[in-house]
Amino acid sequence: MILLETENKIITDTLTYKFETAIGGGKQDSIEVTIADFDGVVYHLSNPNGDKTKLRVSIGLKFYKDLSEYGVEEKLKKIYEQYYQSPVEDGYNVTLLYDLTSIPKDFKPIVEKACMLKRNCFASVFETYFDAQASGQAGKRAVIHFRDDETMYVEAKKDRVTVIFSTVFRDESDVTFGKVFMQEFKEGRRRNQTAPQVLYTHREPPLELQGLDAAVGDNIGYITFVLFPRHILPAARDNTINLIHMFRNYLHYHIKCSKAYMHQRMRAKTSDFLKVLNRAKPEDKSKERKTISGKTYSSR
Repeated sequence: MILLETENKIITDTLTYKFETAIGGGKQDSIEVTIADFDGVVYHLSNPNGDKTKLRVSIGLKFYKDLSEYGVEEKLKKIYEQYYQSPVEDGYNVTLLYDLTSIPKDFKPIVEKACMLKRNCFASVFETYFDAQASGQAGKRAVIHFRDDETMYVEAKKDRVTVIFSTVFRDESDVTFGKVFMQEFKEGRRRNQTAPQVLYTHREPPLELQGLDAAVGDNIGYITFVLFPRHILPAARDNTINLIHMFRNYLHYHIKCSKAYMHQRMRAKTSDFLKVLNRAKPEDKSKERKTISGKTYSSR
């Protein structure tokens, strides 16, 4: 299965081009780009006050207020250092500002951090609970409304961290595809004992969410990841965050790909059947025919 990219490709390419142009002494063009990403996230690349020597990257997340409780601003300041701007651009939650006249020649680490901005925002809640588990603390469950009708729950326990995603299946067929995918995740742990435990419930929320205002319905699914200490050690932590924060999008992306593949196979099979039927049609005996000399006759 294809893994979705953690970084934003458009930001990577745009910043790389801008930085290379700046270092090479080329002429800078004005930029005004708005990018829609997964989970309703919006990026905005622009020149503040029309200054072409400055490049501003802003991000807007509907769930930023949910993340603020877990020190997202402090974590981003630590990651982006002098590029982190306060106050932020109007209408957005985080702003990074780059001076194109003073870009270092080795700018790849700067680009890598910039294109991971959404991931680093998400990471604040995971790192908070990973640290809590490592220190043996069990705190209040985090509730992140990362979509209008979908929620992520994170909770630290003495021996594990549980991450629960609620998701909405728009089509009835998506429910079936979702069950098949989740069964594959369960089977995967049998083949790899170091993988996280994955649980899936349909219609009703898992027992961990009893007493909360969790959604219920025929098109609702809950996916639970049980992360053990080996998954949140410093050596594995970054990879765990990269994978788990994209899981909801990964699931629905592959559901859509599976449906498209099945439709393609069905159309191809239908085309083959039509060819067989066309070959099986009886000839029209009333049709006029020509002899070798050019005379016409009817086979009637």
